[in-house]
Amino acid sequence: MNKEFYVLNRKRLMEGIEDNSVVIIFAGEAPHMSADASYDFVPNRNFLYLTGIDRDQVILIMTKHNGKVEETLFIEESDPIMAKWVGERISKEEALEASGVEEIQFLSRFESSVNMLGTANYENLYLDLERRSWDSMQSTAQLFGKNIVEKYPSFRVKNIYNAIRDMRMVKSSGEIECIKKAIGITYEGIKSMMLNAKPGMYEYELEAYFDFELKRRGVKKHAFDTIAASGANGTVLHYVANNSKIGGNDLILFDLGAQYNYYCGDISRTFPVTGEFTDRQREVYNVVLRALNETTKAIKPGIPFSKLNEVCKKVLTEGCKELGLIREDSEISKYYYHGVSHFLGLDTHDVGVRDVDLKPGMVLTVEPGLYIEEEKIGIRIEDNVVVTETGHEVLSKDIIRTAEEIEEFMKK
Repeated sequence: MNKEFYVLNRKRLMEGIEDNSVVIIFAGEAPHMSADASYDFVPNRNFLYLTGIDRDQVILIMTKHNGKVEETLFIEESDPIMAKWVGERISKEEALEASGVEEIQFLSRFESSVNMLGTANYENLYLDLERRSWDSMQSTAQLFGKNIVEKYPSFRVKNIYNAIRDMRMVKSSGEIECIKKAIGITYEGIKSMMLNAKPGMYEYELEAYFDFELKRRGVKKHAFDTIAASGANGTVLHYVANNSKIGGNDLILFDLGAQYNYYCGDISRTFPVTGEFTDRQREVYNVVLRALNETTKAIKPGIPFSKLNEVCKKVLTEGCKELGLIREDSEISKYYYHGVSHFLGLDTHDVGVRDVDLKPGMVLTVEPGLYIEEEKIGIRIEDNVVVTETGHEVLSKDIIRTAEEIEEFMKK
């Protein structure tokens, strides 16, 4: 993504902010693990969306007064001693090139700058106050908001999260290209797993083929922890232990994805470790594939997001009756117990509201599944789809999905 993308994102955001307002967004920093170790740093995705900077301890301030918007980035000053241990901090030139923000100062000036804003004529302070649950840990922005109100009670603290979320729900052409590249890299890993699968392997051994293909293509971080679930493990939705031995007739369900420029691919494929489906496995697989195809067909602008799960559930219910698994529609929850879709982008489960009609540029997953614990069969097939002006495009269309295609490929 070029810096013009981030300049435009900030412009669009500030157009919706009232006058006499301050917006402060934090990149964040890696939490402490233990001793002298920290967890890997990942940038706050809203900060990244507005700046293109993926370095820690960077802060963006934007002000709007009399219709005029001003922007300042605060970065850490270079420390020659620390540079010998952990490398150089981001420079002013690098920050400008990435973000397009022209006013860049060192963090040592941040507190005095906030003090100036607090005593000026500003009324509203916008912070990213995302909170997943009532008892979730407070973020840097939340703690900062509490402190600033105590010091400057005239500030009205408001949440900028929803405004950025709504922007992120509709992807640009550049963002869609990044997602396509993440999907393409993911497919290379899937092909390697299919070609190297053998009964008696451990799930983590097969997973390693995926990891290798990503690493050798420069991907350092997965979109999420890989699910490598064989046999009955495939009926556990978020199984990530990946430490079981794969049985001779097992199916193995993989739910995995690469990242490209922090944009995520999210693909599920299920295949027989022997390279050939049993008759029963094929029957169940084809029901799930039918649900994938019918749900994907329903995607177009104006369709309620919730409609997709209704379509999927209807197909799976009819299929489970054909398979002899259920008699009543209400029984489907025993074998299908998750939604069929979520938004995809900078986060795997990307920001977005579900009570919404689909719009061009929205990218979402389609992932029907059936989970038959008593038969040790878990099958999920997942594609990534973008809503277009006239319907949809399957971004992962090149990844093989039919039972026949999988068997033919695994013969190689």
